[in-house]
Amino acid sequence: MSEKNDLSSMADLLRSGATMTDLSCPACASPLFKLRNGKLWCAKCQKRVVVVKEGEQPPEIMSRPLLGDLESALLEKIQEFSSKLREEKDTEQLTKLGEVISKLLDNLERVRRIGRRKA
Repeated sequence: MSEKNDLSSMADLLRSGATMTDLSCPACASPLFKLRNGKLWCAKCQKRVVVVKEGEQPPEIMSRPLLGDLESALLEKIQEFSSKLREEKDTEQLTKLGEVISKLLDNLERVRRIGRRKA
């Protein structure tokens, strides 16, 4: 995500009633926002952040790395097929590659939507 998109996402969060906290994301160091439902959110990573204090048990959501792995795999495949698309000259192959990329993007969107729902 570009810096302009990051700022736009942060502004959208503020407009929707979220508040910026003094905490930062452990992955990207971006400021964390407290949503109206009380959950912490990183606007840059587009992910929920869970704070676990020493001695506490992590919530169940911490045991679900599958969505992150699936998202990474889809992004890798999209990049792989995008490279093939750049080199391809045959229109039939271009059409097939376009269809595959479209399906991968649809699946990526679904995975991200599910991740937000669970967050």
